[in-house]
Order: sequence, then structure tokens, then C-alpha cells
Amino acid sequence: MNRDELAGGVLIFLFGAVTSYVSLKMPIGTFRAAGSGLFPLCLGLLLMALSGALVLRVLLQREEEKKERPVKIPNLPRQVILFLGTIVLATLLFSQLGYPLMSFLVLLALMRILGMKRWAWNVLLSFMVTGVSYVLFVQWLKIPLPKGWIGL
Repeated sequence: MNRDELAGGVLIFLFGAVTSYVSLKMPIGTFRAAGSGLFPLCLGLLLMALSGALVLRVLLQREEEKKERPVKIPNLPRQVILFLGTIVLATLLFSQLGYPLMSFLVLLALMRILGMKRWAWNVLLSFMVTGVSYVLFVQWLKIPLPKGWIGL
């Protein structure tokens, strides 16, 4: 059993649960007229489902191994701590910096944290994903997201 996978899966599951819970306090709307809470709710549910599948896979592998070892609380890997710190910082600065700038910075930071070392690729991918998500959510679906100081 990989304890890092189990710890990471549980932490991402909890993050998805908190995201889903907080999004329920915002107007959800429908898929045709989405409210500001619909995207975070879907994201939280998706995170919970995927991390739940990961945790289940790790636990099933553990059952197959049938090795008796004392259970130890694993040390949190550096990447998980940096990931959660980035998300907390993004949450705190979201209103001031706005959706486009914050999503660009979060994507750039998370790709770097996850080990993608090519800066040009990271900047290009972050810019493309931010642009597509901005057009999709703000322009097409008309979801009001914070504009921040850049005014987009």
C-alpha cells in the first residue's frame, strides 16, 4: 500500500467535500442558467468521486497484500502541502485579483508544484485554459465571476 497515495486521496476527498459544501451556500441555478455555485459544486463532486476511487483502489490493494503492519500516520508530502497552500491563497485573493488572473496563477503554480518544469509550456497551457474557461463561463454561460483589478 502506498501511504502517500492514501493520504493524498483522503485530503483531496476532504477538499472536494468542503468545496461542495461551500458551493451550496451560493446560488446553484440550472445547467441552462448556471449560478455561481454550480461550477464549484460539480468540481467538488468530481474531486470526491475521483479521490474516492483512488482511496478504494489503494485499500483493495492493501487487502490483497494481507500483510500485518502497524498503522502509522504518514507524513504529508511536500506537494500536498504546497497544493493546499496554493488553493487557500487563491481563495483569499480571488476577489481582489479576479477570476482570469487568479485561475492563470493557480494553474501555473499547480503545474510547477506537480513537477512540470518547462516554464514556456506551463505559461502557454495556463493561458489557454484560462482563456477557454473565461469564454465558457463568463462570456457564454454569463456566470458573474469577480473581475478584480484587471477588469475582465
